[in-house]
Amino acid sequence: MASILSFLGLAPDPGSTDSDTLQTIASELDRLEPAQARYIAAFAFVLSRLAAADHDVTPLEARAMERLVREKGELPAEQAALVVEMATRQQRLFGATDDFLVTRELQRNTTYEQRLHLVECLFAVAATDAHIRAEEGDEIGRIARELRIEQVDLSRLRSQHLRILPS
Repeated sequence: MASILSFLGLAPDPGSTDSDTLQTIASELDRLEPAQARYIAAFAFVLSRLAAADHDVTPLEARAMERLVREKGELPAEQAALVVEMATRQQRLFGATDDFLVTRELQRNTTYEQRLHLVECLFAVAATDAHIRAEEGDEIGRIARELRIEQVDLSRLRSQHLRILPS
């Protein structure tokens, strides 16, 4: 299976062929502009990165990610579910290698407002069980730094979730 970077068109992978899953997800996103499809894939990957921070993507987190991807990508529910499933699988397989690279690509190709919205979405995914674990809070901080979110903005977003953050 190719890495998420290959799927995003960010790294050549000449020796491999796409798996059935990659072909399926790519065909599902064919109706989108290529840049939008890459953005949605990267958005889902970063959400999956956060969900996996505590080594367990719960069904609640998966549903939250599906809703966010559906809304952001204006996708039907089944396509959003497929994108999230693929992103979660890719994150599990290649996360250690691709986490920073995918996030850096988002930082380069999005507006500050889009990146702020992504961080808001990260908090929404982390808060699905009404408790943001320390690992999740730490990962949100790392992602926010990689996205070059200003500390004042991150603090504002974090303060909106104080009641569910670990003490």
